[in-house]
Amino acid sequence: MLRSIVRELKEMRDGIGSTSKRGAGAESKLRLSRTKSHIAPDVLATTFEFIQQGQWANLPQELLFDIIQRVEESETSWPDRAVVVFCASVCKSWRSITKEIVKTPEQCGRITFPISLKQPGPRDSPIQCFIRRNKESSTYLLYFGLVPSENDNNKLLLAAKRIRRATGTDFVISLATDDFSRASNKYVGKLRSNFLGTKFTIHDSQPPHDAAIQPNCQYSRRFHSKQVSPRVPACSYLVSTVSYELNVLCTRGPRRMHCVMNSIPVSAIQEGGNAPTPTSFPQIFDEPFSPSPAAKEKVPVPDLNSASLSEPLISSQVSTEQLELKNKAPRWHEQLQCWCLNFKGRVSVASVKNFQLVAAVDPSHNISAEEQDKVILQFGKIGKDIFTMDYRYPLSTFQAFAICLSSFDTKPACE
Repeated sequence: MLRSIVRELKEMRDGIGSTSKRGAGAESKLRLSRTKSHIAPDVLATTFEFIQQGQWANLPQELLFDIIQRVEESETSWPDRAVVVFCASVCKSWRSITKEIVKTPEQCGRITFPISLKQPGPRDSPIQCFIRRNKESSTYLLYFGLVPSENDNNKLLLAAKRIRRATGTDFVISLATDDFSRASNKYVGKLRSNFLGTKFTIHDSQPPHDAAIQPNCQYSRRFHSKQVSPRVPACSYLVSTVSYELNVLCTRGPRRMHCVMNSIPVSAIQEGGNAPTPTSFPQIFDEPFSPSPAAKEKVPVPDLNSASLSEPLISSQVSTEQLELKNKAPRWHEQLQCWCLNFKGRVSVASVKNFQLVAAVDPSHNISAEEQDKVILQFGKIGKDIFTMDYRYPLSTFQAFAICLSSFDTKPACE
C-alpha cells in the first residue's frame, strides 16, 4: 500500500514536470536556454510549487510523518529504498520530514541520499560494497552490495576515472559514470599520486566540517551547445594522505601502507567520540559563489614527490591530533606458503592489492585493545576485475573508496 502511494506520487511529479515544461512561456524558454549547461539539482521549483498546492502537500503533519516513517522502515535495501528518495522529491514539506526521519549511515547502517556517501559508516557492522574495474576505459565503479547480481541490478554509489599525468596519476571521483568534470555538480573529489605511486593525497570537493581545512579553489567554465555557464568553483580540501613504504631490498611480502586522516581526529574512535558528519552538499549551483578572502589567497600545493607528504598537512585552525591507519600485519602460512589475512570470506583471490586497515594509536590515546584490533577498511580481490570493499566508522564511503583506489595504481618501488 505504501509503495503504491509513493509510486503514484512519483508519476504525478513526473507528469507535472513535463506539463510545466510544455506550458512555459517565451520568458521561461529564454531563461532555460541561458542556463542549459548549468542546472541546479533542485531546478524544478515550479513543480514543487504546483505540488504544494495539491492534495499531497496539504496532508496533516502527523499523518505525513507516519507515512514516510513506515516507508523508511519497510524499504531497507536497494533498489526498493529508492521510494524513500521519491518521498523527499515530492515537495518541500515532504523533503523536510523525510530528512528528519532518515538517519545517517552511522546511526542506521543504510545509505539513502548522496550526502550519505560523505558521512561516517556504522560503528557495529561494516557496509559491504564491491568495485568493478574496466581497464579499457580506466574507470572504477563502486556498487552497494555483497557481490555483483546476476541481473546487473546493482546500486551505483561512486565512479572514478584514472587520468595519467606526466608527474603522476589522478583518480577523479564522481556520482555519475559519464561525467568526470571538476566543474560538474557530480564531482565529489579526487585522488592524486606522485610519480612513483608511493604517496597519495585525497581531496574532497567540500569541507568535512566547518571550514577546518583550508580550501584550494579554482574557477572553471563549462562549454556546451555554444552556451557558457557561470563560473563554478572547483574547491579542493585535503582530507587524507596515503603512503606506501619503499621496498628497497625487494623482500618478499605484502605492501605496507600508512594513512593519515587529516579530517578525522583520533578522538573519534575514543569512547564518546564523534567523527565529522556533513549534512548537505555545498549549494554552489543555487546561488553565486563569493569566495572568502582566505580562498582568494594562494594556497601552497604539497609536493607529492617529497617525503614530507606522509606528515599530516594541518590548517592553522586545526589543533587536534589526526587519526592514523595502518595495514594489519598478515601471518605467514607454512602449508600454503603465502601471507594470509582473515577476510571472513569476503576475499577469495590472492593479490598484492589485498589489505586490511586498523587504527594506529599510542597507549596515551586510551583506546581499548578491541577497538585497536577492529578492521576499519578491508579491500580484496574476488574475481577478474572485481574487488570487495567493506568499511565502517569513522570512514565514509568516499574516503574508503579513495583509499582503495590508491591500491590500483602501479607501484614498482613497493613490490
